[in-house]
Amino acid sequence: MCEPVYFQAREICASYGDSQVLFDVTLAASKLGAVAVLGRNGAGKTTLLKTIIGELAVDSGSVAFDRYDITRLPTERRVRLGLAYVPQEHSVFERLTVRENLEVGALSYRGQSSIDQALAWFPNLAQRLDQPAGTLSGGERKMLAVGRAVLSNPKLLLLDEPTEGVWIGVIDEISERLRELVKTITVVIVEQHLELALGLADYAYVLDRGRIVLQGRSSAVRKDPKLLHLLAP
Repeated sequence: MCEPVYFQAREICASYGDSQVLFDVTLAASKLGAVAVLGRNGAGKTTLLKTIIGELAVDSGSVAFDRYDITRLPTERRVRLGLAYVPQEHSVFERLTVRENLEVGALSYRGQSSIDQALAWFPNLAQRLDQPAGTLSGGERKMLAVGRAVLSNPKLLLLDEPTEGVWIGVIDEISERLRELVKTITVVIVEQHLELALGLADYAYVLDRGRIVLQGRSSAVRKDPKLLHLLAP
């Protein structure tokens, strides 16, 4: 990457028990904008995000963010520094209402954060404020998860499959919001929707069996003849 590095995961190795999943993975992002992480199911994409947020300890390698070495910091310390994570599954508190979910996001930021910001982004949520999050549609849950994360005023947002299982109208809405978001913060997005990911991100990495096998400007990765083979089930 030509721009100054704002975030970097360097030579990350990570395992679940005796099974190694990531092998010397290096990924970097500049301040503002997005990078995409692509790959077929089981390639290690979610594991990579979990090492960045601190849910999974690295075996070796380092994670740096905004001049800080955060490799050994617990997740809550990373969140205080400005990281936020929207996981692929279990991304909302199902027993809490939509309003309560948003209030949790707003409370984690000590500035002037209001749930009105999220409702302005996703107006459909305004009609569901007193509804338990567990009763929302898949698309509404995704909107709620992204809205709640944004209310924490993150500097680096990690998104794991934000449009999985979502119908096209909601994908368009989420895509539009994300295009606005990358103008103000850094986003690392794992996404199967290729056009969304490469349209949003300036730079892309492709994982295969836990290793980076292709990377470059999104426009170049999109045209690379190896891409479709690397993404095939």
